[in-house]
Amino acid sequence: MANTVFHAADKRGHANHGWLNAHHSFSFANYHDPAKVHFGVLRVLNDDIVAPGMGFGKHPHDNMEIITIVLDGVLEHADNMGHTETIVPNEVQVMSAGTGVYHSEYNHSKDKSVNLIQSWIFPNKKAVKPRYEQTKFAPEDRVNQLQILVSPIDNADPGLKIHQDAWIYRTTLEAGKTVTLTPHSKDHGFYIFMLDGKINAGEQVLGRKDALGISDIDSVILTGVDTSDILIYEVPM
Repeated sequence: MANTVFHAADKRGHANHGWLNAHHSFSFANYHDPAKVHFGVLRVLNDDIVAPGMGFGKHPHDNMEIITIVLDGVLEHADNMGHTETIVPNEVQVMSAGTGVYHSEYNHSKDKSVNLIQSWIFPNKKAVKPRYEQTKFAPEDRVNQLQILVSPIDNADPGLKIHQDAWIYRTTLEAGKTVTLTPHSKDHGFYIFMLDGKINAGEQVLGRKDALGISDIDSVILTGVDTSDILIYEVPM
Protein backbone atom coordinates (compact mmCIF):
# COMPACT_ATOMS: atom_id res chain seq x y z
CA MET A 1 0.00 0.00 0.00
CA ALA A 2 1.29 3.44 -0.92
CA ASN A 3 2.66 5.73 1.76
CA THR A 4 1.80 9.37 1.10
CA VAL A 5 2.43 12.71 2.76
CA PHE A 6 0.75 15.90 1.57
CA HIS A 7 2.45 19.25 2.14
CA ALA A 8 0.10 22.16 1.50
CA ALA A 9 1.69 25.30 0.10
CA ASP A 10 0.43 27.46 2.96
CA LYS A 11 1.78 25.07 5.60
CA ARG A 12 5.41 25.43 4.57
CA GLY A 13 7.86 27.14 6.86
CA HIS A 14 8.09 30.85 6.10
CA ALA A 15 10.64 33.54 6.91
CA ASN A 16 10.57 37.05 5.49
CA HIS A 17 13.83 38.87 6.21
CA GLY A 18 13.03 41.81 3.95
CA TRP A 19 15.81 41.06 1.48
CA LEU A 20 14.85 37.35 1.48
CA ASN A 21 11.34 35.88 1.37
CA ALA A 22 11.82 32.15 1.94
CA HIS A 23 9.45 29.19 2.06
CA HIS A 24 10.80 25.90 3.42
CA SER A 25 9.28 22.53 2.54
CA PHE A 26 11.45 20.93 5.24
CA SER A 27 12.93 22.09 8.54
CA PHE A 28 15.57 24.73 7.88
CA ALA A 29 17.31 27.47 9.87
CA ASN A 30 14.84 28.72 12.53
CA TYR A 31 11.94 26.67 11.14
CA HIS A 32 11.61 23.21 12.68
CA ASP A 33 8.79 20.74 12.26
CA PRO A 34 9.62 17.20 13.43
CA ALA A 35 7.20 15.85 10.81
CA LYS A 36 9.03 17.71 8.04
CA VAL A 37 12.75 17.03 8.41
CA HIS A 38 13.37 15.21 5.13
CA PHE A 39 11.80 12.95 2.52
CA GLY A 40 14.19 10.06 2.06
CA VAL A 41 17.55 11.61 1.14
CA LEU A 42 15.89 14.90 0.09
CA ARG A 43 16.86 17.16 2.99
CA VAL A 44 16.06 20.71 1.81
CA LEU A 45 13.67 22.27 -0.67
CA ASN A 46 13.69 26.05 -0.33
CA ASP A 47 11.63 28.42 -2.46
CA ASP A 48 13.50 31.73 -2.17
CA ILE A 49 12.79 35.22 -3.48
CA VAL A 50 15.83 37.48 -3.14
CA ALA A 51 15.56 41.26 -3.42
CA PRO A 52 17.53 43.18 -6.07
CA GLY A 53 21.26 43.35 -5.36
CA MET A 54 20.96 41.22 -2.22
CA GLY A 55 21.99 37.66 -1.46
CA PHE A 56 23.91 35.12 0.56
CA GLY A 57 27.52 36.03 1.36
CA LYS A 58 30.35 33.52 1.17
CA HIS A 59 29.52 30.48 3.33
CA PRO A 60 30.66 26.84 3.57
CA HIS A 61 29.08 23.49 2.68
CA ASP A 62 30.38 19.94 2.82
CA ASN A 63 29.07 16.45 2.03
CA MET A 64 25.88 17.63 0.35
CA GLU A 65 24.55 17.65 -3.22
CA ILE A 66 23.15 21.15 -3.84
CA ILE A 67 20.85 21.79 -6.79
CA THR A 68 19.72 25.29 -7.77
CA ILE A 69 16.96 26.04 -10.28
CA VAL A 70 16.17 29.66 -11.18
CA LEU A 71 12.51 30.31 -11.98
CA ASP A 72 12.66 34.06 -12.55
CA GLY A 73 15.44 36.65 -12.63
CA VAL A 74 19.21 36.11 -12.64
CA LEU A 75 21.29 34.56 -9.84
CA GLU A 76 25.02 35.24 -9.54
CA HIS A 77 27.22 32.46 -8.13
CA ALA A 78 30.87 32.53 -7.07
CA ASP A 79 32.90 29.84 -5.30
CA ASN A 80 36.40 28.95 -4.17
CA MET A 81 36.74 26.47 -7.06
CA GLY A 82 37.09 29.47 -9.37
CA HIS A 83 33.57 29.60 -10.80
CA THR A 84 31.83 32.93 -11.29
CA GLU A 85 28.58 32.30 -13.12
CA THR A 86 25.09 33.66 -13.66
CA ILE A 87 22.09 31.32 -13.65
CA VAL A 88 18.92 32.21 -15.55
CA PRO A 89 15.52 30.52 -15.99
CA ASN A 90 15.68 27.05 -17.56
CA GLU A 91 19.23 26.62 -16.28
CA VAL A 92 20.16 24.24 -13.48
CA GLN A 93 23.28 24.28 -11.32
CA VAL A 94 24.63 21.33 -9.36
CA MET A 95 27.38 21.57 -6.77
CA SER A 96 28.80 18.52 -5.01
CA ALA A 97 30.19 20.01 -1.81
CA GLY A 98 32.21 16.92 -0.87
CA THR A 99 35.27 17.74 1.24
CA GLY A 100 34.15 21.37 1.42
CA VAL A 101 33.39 24.45 -0.66
CA TYR A 102 32.75 28.12 -0.03
CA HIS A 103 30.32 29.96 -2.26
CA SER A 104 28.13 33.05 -2.46
CA GLU A 105 24.82 33.65 -4.22
CA TYR A 106 23.48 37.09 -5.08
CA ASN A 107 20.69 38.56 -7.13
CA HIS A 108 22.54 39.79 -10.22
CA SER A 109 19.90 42.45 -10.93
CA LYS A 110 19.70 45.83 -9.23
CA ASP A 111 16.00 46.29 -9.98
CA LYS A 112 14.31 42.86 -10.19
CA SER A 113 13.88 40.05 -7.66
CA VAL A 114 15.17 36.55 -8.36
CA ASN A 115 13.12 33.44 -7.52
CA LEU A 116 15.00 30.18 -7.10
CA ILE A 117 14.42 26.66 -5.87
CA GLN A 118 17.37 25.25 -3.97
CA SER A 119 17.43 21.60 -2.95
CA TRP A 120 19.90 19.67 -0.84
CA ILE A 121 20.27 15.91 -1.22
CA PHE A 122 22.33 13.73 1.09
CA PRO A 123 25.13 12.05 -0.92
CA ASN A 124 25.81 8.32 -0.99
CA LYS A 125 29.55 8.96 -0.91
CA LYS A 126 31.26 11.38 1.46
CA ALA A 127 34.50 13.35 1.18
CA VAL A 128 34.45 13.43 -2.63
CA LYS A 129 36.32 16.07 -4.59
CA PRO A 130 34.03 19.13 -4.90
CA ARG A 131 32.58 19.63 -8.36
CA TYR A 132 30.35 22.08 -10.23
CA GLU A 133 28.07 21.72 -13.24
CA GLN A 134 25.59 24.04 -14.92
CA THR A 135 23.54 23.73 -18.08
CA LYS A 136 20.42 24.99 -19.83
CA PHE A 137 17.40 22.79 -20.55
CA ALA A 138 15.02 23.43 -23.44
CA PRO A 139 11.49 24.03 -22.10
CA GLU A 140 9.91 22.46 -25.19
CA ASP A 141 11.57 19.15 -24.27
CA ARG A 142 9.45 18.79 -21.13
CA VAL A 143 5.96 19.40 -22.54
CA ASN A 144 3.83 16.39 -21.53
CA GLN A 145 6.96 14.34 -20.84
CA LEU A 146 9.59 13.98 -18.15
CA GLN A 147 12.76 15.97 -18.69
CA ILE A 148 15.69 14.65 -16.66
CA LEU A 149 17.50 17.52 -14.96
CA VAL A 150 19.66 15.49 -12.56
CA SER A 151 20.72 11.83 -12.45
CA PRO A 152 23.26 9.63 -10.61
CA ILE A 153 26.91 10.17 -11.47
CA ASP A 154 27.38 6.47 -12.27
CA ASN A 155 24.30 6.29 -14.51
CA ALA A 156 24.15 6.85 -18.28
CA ASP A 157 20.94 8.91 -18.11
CA PRO A 158 21.15 12.54 -19.25
CA GLY A 159 21.17 15.45 -16.82
CA LEU A 160 23.61 16.96 -14.37
CA LYS A 161 25.29 14.44 -12.10
CA ILE A 162 25.14 13.94 -8.33
CA HIS A 163 26.62 11.44 -5.88
CA GLN A 164 23.30 9.78 -5.07
CA ASP A 165 20.94 7.25 -6.63
CA ALA A 166 18.43 10.03 -7.28
CA TRP A 167 16.79 11.78 -10.21
CA ILE A 168 15.15 15.19 -10.61
CA TYR A 169 12.62 15.68 -13.39
CA ARG A 170 10.66 18.64 -14.66
CA THR A 171 7.52 18.56 -16.77
CA THR A 172 5.05 21.03 -18.24
CA LEU A 173 1.82 19.07 -18.16
CA GLU A 174 -1.09 20.36 -20.21
CA ALA A 175 -4.73 19.96 -19.18
CA GLY A 176 -5.93 16.41 -19.81
CA LYS A 177 -2.43 15.06 -20.48
CA THR A 178 -0.67 12.49 -18.29
CA VAL A 179 2.79 11.33 -17.31
CA THR A 180 3.52 8.15 -15.38
CA LEU A 181 6.14 8.01 -12.63
CA THR A 182 7.77 4.60 -12.19
CA PRO A 183 10.54 4.30 -9.60
CA HIS A 184 13.90 2.82 -10.53
CA SER A 185 13.80 0.80 -7.30
CA LYS A 186 11.19 -0.40 -4.81
CA ASP A 187 13.14 1.53 -2.18
CA HIS A 188 12.59 4.85 -3.96
CA GLY A 189 9.87 7.44 -3.48
CA PHE A 190 8.73 10.52 -5.39
CA TYR A 191 8.41 14.04 -4.02
CA ILE A 192 6.18 16.01 -6.39
CA PHE A 193 6.47 19.79 -6.02
CA MET A 194 4.12 22.06 -7.94
CA LEU A 195 5.77 25.15 -9.35
CA ASP A 196 2.48 26.25 -10.90
CA GLY A 197 -0.87 24.93 -12.08
CA LYS A 198 -3.11 22.13 -10.86
CA ILE A 199 -2.91 18.35 -11.28
CA ASN A 200 -4.26 15.09 -9.97
CA ALA A 201 -1.48 12.91 -8.58
CA GLY A 202 -3.30 9.63 -8.28
CA GLU A 203 -6.21 10.56 -6.00
CA GLN A 204 -4.56 13.72 -4.61
CA VAL A 205 -5.26 17.16 -6.06
CA LEU A 206 -2.19 19.43 -6.06
CA GLY A 207 -2.19 23.17 -6.67
CA ARG A 208 0.51 25.81 -6.93
CA LYS A 209 3.40 25.17 -4.49
CA ASP A 210 1.67 22.12 -2.96
CA ALA A 211 3.73 18.94 -2.68
CA LEU A 212 3.12 15.22 -2.35
CA GLY A 213 5.55 12.60 -1.15
CA ILE A 214 4.68 9.07 -2.22
CA SER A 215 6.51 5.77 -1.76
CA ASP A 216 5.89 2.01 -1.76
CA ILE A 217 4.34 2.20 -5.22
CA ASP A 218 4.77 0.53 -8.59
CA SER A 219 3.81 3.77 -10.36
CA VAL A 220 1.69 6.90 -10.06
CA ILE A 221 -0.05 8.82 -12.83
CA LEU A 222 -0.03 12.63 -12.93
CA THR A 223 -2.92 14.21 -14.85
CA GLY A 224 -3.02 17.88 -15.79
CA VAL A 225 -6.10 19.81 -14.67
CA ASP A 226 -4.62 23.13 -15.76
CA THR A 227 -1.34 23.61 -17.61
CA SER A 228 1.18 22.89 -14.85
CA ASP A 229 4.90 23.23 -14.17
CA ILE A 230 6.11 20.41 -11.93
CA LEU A 231 9.38 19.38 -10.26
CA ILE A 232 9.68 15.71 -9.36
CA TYR A 233 12.36 14.21 -7.11
CA GLU A 234 12.95 10.46 -7.16
CA VAL A 235 15.01 9.56 -4.11
CA PRO A 236 16.01 6.57 -1.99
CA MET A 237 13.87 6.36 1.12
